[in-house]
Amino acid sequence: MFTVAVPSSQESQIWHGQASALYNAGHFQAAAEKYERLLVADATDLKAWVYHGYALCELRRYEAALDSFRQAIQLAPEHALAWHGQGIAQAKQAQYADALKSFDRTLTLNPEDFKAWYNRGNALIRLNRYQEALDSFNILIQKQPDNYRAWYNRAIAFAAMRRYHDALSSLDTAVSIKPDCHYAWTYRGLMLNKLYRFRDALSSFERSLHYRVSNPNAWYGKAATYALQGNAAQAALLLRNAIAISPNLYRVMAQADPSFSVVIHSAEMQTLLAGRDRGIREDSLECQENSSLYDGPNSAAHV
Repeated sequence: MFTVAVPSSQESQIWHGQASALYNAGHFQAAAEKYERLLVADATDLKAWVYHGYALCELRRYEAALDSFRQAIQLAPEHALAWHGQGIAQAKQAQYADALKSFDRTLTLNPEDFKAWYNRGNALIRLNRYQEALDSFNILIQKQPDNYRAWYNRAIAFAAMRRYHDALSSLDTAVSIKPDCHYAWTYRGLMLNKLYRFRDALSSFERSLHYRVSNPNAWYGKAATYALQGNAAQAALLLRNAIAISPNLYRVMAQADPSFSVVIHSAEMQTLLAGRDRGIREDSLECQENSSLYDGPNSAAHV
């Protein structure tokens, strides 16, 4: 009969060290396999269950990750990292209400888990519970005043409540902390458009493009600034840059966006939106979500 040799305490420690090194180097598949070896040898290895779950999250195997975190929680119901990982896996599958419960449990067990406050705020935004999201980001900012991502997501919550001046103030803080945060400059431009401060909006989009030229949201925002002022030719010229990066997305967005309503029927815009501009490339890049979750297992977030 085949049996698996149980590693000694020293061997187990070595395997954990190897798995951790693989994880930190971004070799998530190899790390997951190493944790699986540990779990075959000892199904009660709590640390292996938890970090196996985080490795699977990085591999986007969220259901399998949930199984690992649930096993860990069965072994240790008060293990904060397991609850946090479960919340991340749930949020990645758009199970935001369940994720919120997991993040709340995490914070009950460890109120100093900065990542959990951040992820909780994002889950609340997804649930359209903006004031509660704001409260979560405010708590995080009290604990980590230089967390630019918290200031950025605080702005998202304010904007959802149409508190554009407050959103702008938060974005000003975000870019003062991290001047090269291109997506904060882009969102700042959008808020300035909401406040009809078009010259300032254009400057903000320019700063965003300075840090990332291949930045379709900034090109789109800049186009919207000119569209709001009735300048169809310039709006179409700039929108063309966004469409060149992601054709389908930005054509659809422009057609539905009230910012373009004044110029949408112009010849320049109609030619562009109909896809008759021969200069447009048809390969598209996926837009990134810049208010994404913190995925890592360590609670001392490095932002």
